[in-house]
Amino acid sequence: MPGERPTEYADRIGEYHVSSKSETHRKQHGLYLTPVAAADFMAAQIQVAGDRLRVLDPAAGTGILCCAAVEALAERDQPPSWIELVAYEVDAELIEPLQAVLDYLQEWGSREHGIKVEERIESTDFVLAHAGTLRWENSLIRYAPDDREFDIAISNPPYFKINKRDPRAILASSVVYGQPNIYALFMAVSGALVRPGGDFISITPRSFTSGLYFRQFRRIFFNLIQPTLVHAFRSRREAFRRDDVLQENVILRGTRLKTPPDDRQAPLIISSSRGVRDLNEARRRSTTLEAAIDFDRVLRLPVSEDDARVLDLVDSWPNTLASLGLGISTGPVVPFRAKDLVKREGQVPESHVPLLWMNHVRPMQITWPLHRHKPEYIERQGAEKLLLPNRNYVLLRRFTAKEEVRRLSAAPYVAHSLPVPQVGLENHLNYIYRQTGMLTDEEAWGLAALYNSRLLDTYFRCLNGHTQVNATELRAMPLPTSEFIVELGERIRQFDNPINHLDPLVADMVSADISRKSGVGRA
Repeated sequence: MPGERPTEYADRIGEYHVSSKSETHRKQHGLYLTPVAAADFMAAQIQVAGDRLRVLDPAAGTGILCCAAVEALAERDQPPSWIELVAYEVDAELIEPLQAVLDYLQEWGSREHGIKVEERIESTDFVLAHAGTLRWENSLIRYAPDDREFDIAISNPPYFKINKRDPRAILASSVVYGQPNIYALFMAVSGALVRPGGDFISITPRSFTSGLYFRQFRRIFFNLIQPTLVHAFRSRREAFRRDDVLQENVILRGTRLKTPPDDRQAPLIISSSRGVRDLNEARRRSTTLEAAIDFDRVLRLPVSEDDARVLDLVDSWPNTLASLGLGISTGPVVPFRAKDLVKREGQVPESHVPLLWMNHVRPMQITWPLHRHKPEYIERQGAEKLLLPNRNYVLLRRFTAKEEVRRLSAAPYVAHSLPVPQVGLENHLNYIYRQTGMLTDEEAWGLAALYNSRLLDTYFRCLNGHTQVNATELRAMPLPTSEFIVELGERIRQFDNPINHLDPLVADMVSADISRKSGVGRA
């Protein structure tokens, strides 16, 4: 269209291409276009300057981010006279539309701004081509590819899990733990290709900010890139609404470091919006790297002052599960491995005991049986190693639906509620138990109430960007005194509908606890 912005042209071409592809194809290739508003926001974060600049897009698609970056640079008071674009795209069907877009961009830059734009499309796998740079970063063997020393890396990499035996995972093994996600490899490799002082900008799922699987990645990545801005989308639906993607995303802008970071007081901006349509009204707050990145390199994202106060409050609590003598484990019954033992019907407690799944657990409530499609019984004989003694536990769902309001969902399991000698817990449940002896009823109720509270849900959301609730993260989560937990349990179990009274009760008890502590030593 006459006068069309290159970014909008790239978006139009991309939408036409994507509309012809199946959902399976899009998922397999991670083919989700960057919305124009998000691309413009990302390009506006570019800070490097110079007369000649090199730009890398490791997963170019139809070139939306390439175009947004060049447009942002061209609109400066002192724009560069020469820009080299290196665009990687492994999907052969995208090469022709990408070439058309970059040709349009090249002509636009020359005509409208007198900028020479040199373009190069690489149709090879970006990670396979450059994973060696990660080995060079951590060894004495120099890795010197042709494409090093970029001024800017800007990307919306694909995201899907790959097997750890995948050649890309093997080559990038320094950032891999467990089952890797391809987007983290793109982030690490492209970050390593940026020159010291250069810009790294990406839009990705938020899951890398926490969790055991990304710990090794964070250790390497945050030694390469010092974050200066992180933007969180509060809605899981809004960032990639056009593609009907339900995913918690963040935009990260950072500076490539010469040496591992040592300035813990360096500033960090945390901004947030509901989605891409209100990016221009994004809320911003300033903090420091010390406050945002902890000893385990978990990136905390308190998007409001209220969130920050919740972090400070919960971090001040003196305990963890371990210090309270408690443990947490994952339900031992994996149904497909015990298919001869799990049943739709059974004689309880003579030959069978209850098998609890995630759908039996709701906030502050366990309902069994439900008489639905899943087998709800497990045979006692042959399942001895899979069954737990019938004691008091706190059960937590390991996964929550992406659209659910609360990330944490827990319920007290009180032994006398089911007259059985043992109980089976399916693998999608976590359970908390006393390592020696048994949780009291009040402890089980109090802990379940805490985990269901808005307070701990807010804390968890500041640290965790995915729907899986891992035992590792719960082990590290601070907890209040045992007296607080017991009192909460005593009070919450008095209500017929405890979930309706939970948040006000927790808030009142926390306020009273703070008042008692602040009054110590006063006349």
